[in-house]
Amino acid sequence: MNSNNFEKEFEKIALFSDKISDSDKQFILENTRAVSYKKGITVHDGNECSGVFLVRSGSLRVYIMSDEGKDITLYRLHKGDMCMLSASCVLQTITFDVLIDAEEDCECFVINGPAFAQISEKTPEIKIFALETAVSRFSDVMWVMQQILFMSMDKRLAIFLWDESARINSDNIELTHEQIAKYIGSAREVVSRMLKYFANEGIVENSRKGVRIINKTRLRELTL
Repeated sequence: MNSNNFEKEFEKIALFSDKISDSDKQFILENTRAVSYKKGITVHDGNECSGVFLVRSGSLRVYIMSDEGKDITLYRLHKGDMCMLSASCVLQTITFDVLIDAEEDCECFVINGPAFAQISEKTPEIKIFALETAVSRFSDVMWVMQQILFMSMDKRLAIFLWDESARINSDNIELTHEQIAKYIGSAREVVSRMLKYFANEGIVENSRKGVRIINKTRLRELTL
């Protein structure tokens, strides 16, 4: 990618780029790299400041893992999304580790953490933008915890299927039961049983390719 194309594409995703001077923007560009990740790769293991991720294409999964190896998906990142939790050197008040995997082949911009921290310290607008981005993600995290702690399994699954269908603009959700279980913080066996129940109720059809929603009205009722 030549420098002009790189800068144009970066500016489309980096919503903060219009808040900094040309010299600071050039500094950020010089400390940003375009990276490709294959599906299944761990792009951030929680042990270092990997930098700020801007997703160009594909999808990343951000999660936490217990000492026993159980993981809970906090949120997912898609095209145009930005992740600050991978840059602990920027937001030093973050005291817990997250892990990030590529759920699909991904193209990302990765801004060097110390470089972004340097710019944010001298430009209040950037620091505010970083904090607002992190806070919005913490809202996602609290929503996940609320579902796990207080919602029934059928409602959690219905909400996930409804939201995923809206996100991809399709009633055909090509995810395995194991993937869905990871996204909603449950066990594959539990998800399989609940999807079988949904199928018996005429809400979905299950296949090797995933799940097809066939009664959106009934599914919507379960989310309320």
